[in-house]
Amino acid sequence: MFRSLRAGIRTCQTLSRVRPTTSQGSAIRAARFATGLTAHSTISDPAESEALRCIEEGTTKLEEGDVVAAKELYRRSSQIHKNPSSFFNLGVTHFHLKEFDEAIAAWKLSLDLQPDSADTHTNLASAYLMSTVVRTDLALKHLETAASLCPDDAEIAFNLAVVLEATGNLEEALKQYQHSQKRGIERAALHIRNVSAKLLGQKIKEAEDTEKSSKP
Repeated sequence: MFRSLRAGIRTCQTLSRVRPTTSQGSAIRAARFATGLTAHSTISDPAESEALRCIEEGTTKLEEGDVVAAKELYRRSSQIHKNPSSFFNLGVTHFHLKEFDEAIAAWKLSLDLQPDSADTHTNLASAYLMSTVVRTDLALKHLETAASLCPDDAEIAFNLAVVLEATGNLEEALKQYQHSQKRGIERAALHIRNVSAKLLGQKIKEAEDTEKSSKP
């Protein structure tokens, strides 16, 4: 049903990509690794330094394709020092291993520490759609939150549109597809045509039903 969602999750804070993060939710883009400290600690904090080291090593393992080793390093980081990046990246590895319930649990913990992360909301939506018991309602809720946090994010808009279309909310789906197309998602054009055709079909049927009901 949700085959059109843009591939996967966001690997690092940011339904379209799953990137791992370093510290404080900093995104890894290309080969750049961003690091940072929490508001209440310094680099001299041994626990945080060790947790950060585990995150960075875990991300290296993930990039090398060793997801299991990355998962254990992210898990260790979260046990040493609770921070949103550790739990976020742990969720990424669970997702890659198709452990969707565990991914949801990890991302929920990340969200508890960083509730304004659009990336985490986006990934939770993906996990809810892939889990054994599909929760479209929760996926929609998290995508709507992500869209409100990042209104200019074309991928979030596209993914939200896919779920809206799948749940029959065609008018809102059309708006989100158009929004994503304006911001560079070229494949949205096909969906815009399809949804427009569905809406036209609905209007024709409504007109026919009205005409039938008005006849004596």
